[in-house]
Amino acid sequence: MAKQGAAMVTPRLRFPEFRKADAWAEKPLKEICTVNPQNDGLPDSFIYIDLESVEGGVLKSRNRIKKKSAPSRAQRLLSNGDVIFQVVRPYQRNNLFVDFRDADAYVASSGYAQLRAKGSKPFLYQLIHTDRFVQKVIEKCTGSNYPAINSTDLAEVASFAPAGVKEQQKIADCLTSLDEVIAAQGRMVEALKVHKRSLMQQLLPREGETRPRLRFPEFQRALTWQQTPLGDLVDLLSGYPFDGAAIVEDSSGERLMRGINITEGAIRHSAEIDRYYVGPMNGLEKFRLARNDLVIGMDGSKVGKNSALIGDEDVGALLIQRVARLRAESVALMDFIFQQIHSPRFHAYVDRINTSSGIPHISARQIREYPIHSTGEAEQQRIADCLSSLDVQITAESNQLAVLEAHKRGLMQQLFPATEAVGA
Repeated sequence: MAKQGAAMVTPRLRFPEFRKADAWAEKPLKEICTVNPQNDGLPDSFIYIDLESVEGGVLKSRNRIKKKSAPSRAQRLLSNGDVIFQVVRPYQRNNLFVDFRDADAYVASSGYAQLRAKGSKPFLYQLIHTDRFVQKVIEKCTGSNYPAINSTDLAEVASFAPAGVKEQQKIADCLTSLDEVIAAQGRMVEALKVHKRSLMQQLLPREGETRPRLRFPEFQRALTWQQTPLGDLVDLLSGYPFDGAAIVEDSSGERLMRGINITEGAIRHSAEIDRYYVGPMNGLEKFRLARNDLVIGMDGSKVGKNSALIGDEDVGALLIQRVARLRAESVALMDFIFQQIHSPRFHAYVDRINTSSGIPHISARQIREYPIHSTGEAEQQRIADCLSSLDVQITAESNQLAVLEAHKRGLMQQLFPATEAVGA
């Protein structure tokens, strides 16, 4: 039963059997689940889940470690049905529903909050991904570069939930089934990306070789390939160190191209990450981006992998520091260079030269010095066209994935009380 004076709302969309049930009451998270339950100590060995292990609700890596060598952050001993919530940069929503079918012990970093539901466990997982919940968490975060919320504040974040476990489970079943469709589409996209990576290793010479393993018939007798420093083929510009006081979230300013906007092969935008410049523009025109420029994020955990070509939407955006811009004389040459920057060979080059113990990074000089394989223009164009056709297919399937994800967001907005309905 809701506490006297608690806010009560009803979602826009409710399953028929629950339309006459009580309205939803607003409760702090600690009343919906136990936050960071106590454990009796860690086992001698376990699978350790750190902040790099989870992406999009999927455990990407399983790193087994010994208790005696475990980092101090290894604290959360997990049980099936638990949810781990990313408390550092929570806007990324890299959370995990724990449902492992093996006998291994799993321990999460204290970079996650461990949540143990008092009602439906899958419902809790869906609840923490609602826009309203994430926004309330972000409002309580501290820190600018790595915003984070502590567990005490997280436990006080208020959310609406139905009192009946059956209604919670019905909502969870609906959304979980959609998650399964989204996951299948995601696997299709990943399979295409793996196929492309394999093809690139065949079409481009490997380290120490002057001919690719696979060559189109019309070029079987062509000359061997050459290596040329990338800086000899492109104009490279590093971004400008804009005054932080002149960087705002208000879209009335000039859009900035930041490292966080650049992913593997695509530019992303959202209200959480987009920033704009409202200061003076003297001397800054050269930092504007043009169509088909190649931008490379110069630091972060995916340095060397986060690069993308500029499309119409981002023409005119301003290049910020720690992002490099490459510009070639022709579209064909830029397409060919783009494919090489996305090759395992370039990724290995970045890993080899990146010896920093701090935040991984690459310098403009190191990008210029990267030896690009080159051959005749006709063969370069043929390779770029082949790989670009795969990119088109990957983009189409990725767009379908985005449609499914948007459908889920829309459904969640109907199944959970809307922000305007609760005056928040």
